[in-house]
This record gives sequence, C-alpha cells and structure tokens, in this order.
Amino acid sequence: MSKGLPETRTDAAMSELVPEPRPKPAVPMKPVSINPNLLGYIGIDTIIEQMRKKTMKTGFDFNIMVVGQSGLGKSTLVNTLFKSQVSRKASSWNREEKIPKTVEIKAIGHVIEEGGVKMKLTVIDTPGFGDQINNENCWEPIEKYINEQYEKFLKEEVNIARKKRIPDTRVHCCLYFISPTGHSLRPLDLEFMKHLSKVVNIIPVIAKADTMTLEEKSEFKQRVRKELEVNGIEFYPQKEFDEDLEDKTENDKIRQESMPFAVVGSDKEYQVNGKRVLGRKTPWGIIEVENLNHCEFALLRDFVIRTHLQDLKEVTHNIHYETYRAKRLNDNGGLPPGEGLLGTVLPPGPATPCPTAE
Repeated sequence: MSKGLPETRTDAAMSELVPEPRPKPAVPMKPVSINPNLLGYIGIDTIIEQMRKKTMKTGFDFNIMVVGQSGLGKSTLVNTLFKSQVSRKASSWNREEKIPKTVEIKAIGHVIEEGGVKMKLTVIDTPGFGDQINNENCWEPIEKYINEQYEKFLKEEVNIARKKRIPDTRVHCCLYFISPTGHSLRPLDLEFMKHLSKVVNIIPVIAKADTMTLEEKSEFKQRVRKELEVNGIEFYPQKEFDEDLEDKTENDKIRQESMPFAVVGSDKEYQVNGKRVLGRKTPWGIIEVENLNHCEFALLRDFVIRTHLQDLKEVTHNIHYETYRAKRLNDNGGLPPGEGLLGTVLPPGPATPCPTAE
C-alpha cells in the first residue's frame, strides 16, 4: 500500500496539469451576409486568365514558309508582315558557279515580343523556286523538308523520356507567291500546290499587285480561284475543316472574296498627308501598303496573325501531322526496321530452320 501511494500522488498531479476537456457552451454563429450577385458563382471563368498567364510564360512557336520565283518580294513581304527584319534576301548565284539541282532551303529563327507576348518565329525561305530550265519534280525538296519536320516531332513523341515541351519545327503556313501575269497560273504553280496542299496549309498570294490595274487584279483573282477549283486544289482555310456555322460563314467570305490576297510589300516609309506610312514609290505616286484601296496586305496580315494564327497551328497538328503520323506508324510498326514504337531495339524473331536434304 505504501509503495502505491506515490503513484497515486503522481496521477493526481498529472490530472491537475492536464485537466479534462469540458464541452463549451454552444454559441450561435453570427449570420454571414451573402452577396446575391455572387450566389452560384464558382469562378471557372478564371480558367482563361490562368491559360493566358501560362502560355505567356512558355511563349508561342510559329513557322512560316515562303515559296515563289526570285524577284517577287518574298523576303520583303515577310519583313513587312511582322514589322521586323525576320527574313533576308536570297544570295544570288554567279554565272560561273554551277546552279544547284535542288532548291536551297534556309530556316531563319527570330524571337518577336509584343505586349508581353513572345513568339519564336521561323521563316523558311525557298529562294528561286521554279527558276531553272528543268523544273521537273522541283517541289520534292520542299515536300521532303516539311515531312522531315513531322518526323522530328514524331520521334520526340514516341520517346520514353520525352521532353516536357517538344520543340515545334513543323511548317504551319506556306505562302505561295503567284507572279502577277494577269493571265493564268503556270503549270508549275498548279503542280506544286496540288502536291503540297496535302501536307501543309497553303495560302496563295499574288505578289507585286501594284503592277496590275484594279480591273486586271479582280479578274486575275477570279481566274486563279477558278483554276484552283477545277484542279481540285484545296488551299487554307479548307472547307472540310470548318467546325461550325460561324467559322463557315467567315471562311466562305475569305475564300470567295479575298483569296488569293493581292499584296504589295515594302519596308520603306514615306510621308503621306503628314503621316509616316509603309509604301512603294512609283512615278505616278506612292502605293500605301496598309491602305485597302491600294492592296490587300492588311487583310493578309489580319488573316495570318490576328484571326487564324492559332487555327493554322491546330490544323497543322490535328490534320496534316496526324495524317503523316498515322501513315508512319502503319509502316513497319511506326519507326525504321529494328526499332520498336518507343525507340527500343526489338528482340530478333525465331530463326527459320534450314531445309534438310533428303
């Protein structure tokens, strides 16, 4: 009994140090005033702002290809389009040098920033397309280049440890420059667009439109549209890719009225009515690049950058790249022979027994 006494005292001391919790008297909560305007508000509309912040951090990729004869102002137009020196003139070959058999393709990358938004712009220049005497199958190097970019993206996708953000070098848009003859398209123009319209978004452009009168320009545009339709050549925006009635109405107007865009490019400024404008000086006056009464450059810029840039990227990914990807994965199991879908070497198959001589 005497030995258990200290333990009893210790228990009593513990009970004094740690008193048993007692239930608190219930106090009615103060009513919270609810704003009737916020009743039912969840906040899902902030998703747009969240996406905007995230995409502004990562930036955008846009790859544009220019194709056409030398001297049509391809580099100048792209510089005018993005208001920056994003392209350079093709280096001319000397007469003593041997003219290369294939088209030389140059990809020039730049980072453009506007309003806090960064865009990595790559201009793929194809100088002197169709300039040679023998232009048979001269579109093949361009088609090969486009498919090579799809192949690069596909190989990054099928890697086991693939990158969080795959570099996108795929061609999102191809500006095809048509010579302002005022008559009809060359057979080479039709062949090129027929082959390439299946693998890339083609936007036909009539270059140096200031060399034609308004009547000639209107008639030439109608003739080009008719020739493209007769030859079954689909240019961007393609009819079958219109997602809803609003898109169809907007794109039908572009297809029937604006295409192909008759444009003038210039990186020089002139003083017109007290304002500095981009233009081309001619003996009869100044052609203002951004004046819709003079040319359709402003329509092309709005179409490519302000309204359809994201759609160009989506059509490239969802249509052209997926078509290439499906065909590629159906051939030899997806990758070159000897490699599995994930880039691992497949084990050899069972050996075929040699026939025995009887």
